[in-house]
Amino acid sequence: MLIADLYKINEDTVRDGVQTTSITLNADSEVFKGHFPNNPVTPGVCMLQIIKELTEKRAGCSLFMKKVSNVKFMAVINPDETPDLIIINDFTDTQDEIKVKNTFTYGDTVALKVVVTFVKL
Repeated sequence: MLIADLYKINEDTVRDGVQTTSITLNADSEVFKGHFPNNPVTPGVCMLQIIKELTEKRAGCSLFMKKVSNVKFMAVINPDETPDLIIINDFTDTQDEIKVKNTFTYGDTVALKVVVTFVKL
């Protein structure tokens, strides 16, 4: 984990090329003290890092983020109010790359939709 104690994985399953992961954000993480004081917001770059880490776990290898497209931040993720998230990664693998269609949700709210292409290292 690049950012120590940012989140913990509660459950992680993969079925038919789709990884569904339940995580809980740590509202006491240093990230939220600076982004932003008294009004914590999960940075987009942290969400992309979580996607990368979950994809590396599933792939069993290190990855390089080659391309990010169709990025739609649809709701703010405040770790004090909505620390429990569901992350869905729908994978398309080739020999050298992994393309991930991702969604971050809490409750009935979609917070992020993005497509990320990784290169296997």
